[in-house]
Amino acid sequence: MKLSLELRFLADENIPYTVVSELKKLGYNIISVLNYRSGMTDEEVIELAVKEKRIIITFDKDFGRLVTLNPNTPGVILLRIPPINPEYILKRIQATLKKVQNPYKKLIIVRKKTIKIIKLSINQQ
Repeated sequence: MKLSLELRFLADENIPYTVVSELKKLGYNIISVLNYRSGMTDEEVIELAVKEKRIIITFDKDFGRLVTLNPNTPGVILLRIPPINPEYILKRIQATLKKVQNPYKKLIIVRKKTIKIIKLSINQQ
């Protein structure tokens, strides 16, 4: 499956590698933080995402706050769902990406039954 917009993703350490692997098989341009170095700080993850223009996928709610402090962050998909198993996580990510055509410059909060989208302002102070 060829994606119309070349989306680039960065999976935080808390995203199971099987989910990253399945997304790659589906044609997504995604890499895990673990491919770089385990134990990276949230700030280092954001720096990497900015440098590589990648949207962060994470379970870490600190990114909800950090993304507002760093307006250069390409975007964040914040999973606020129970990490029941990799298949469930994968399905929720896929459903989110089907609903949100362009996740860049957005904080996307994924819950069990809802998806909340907050546009990230370029001029945040």
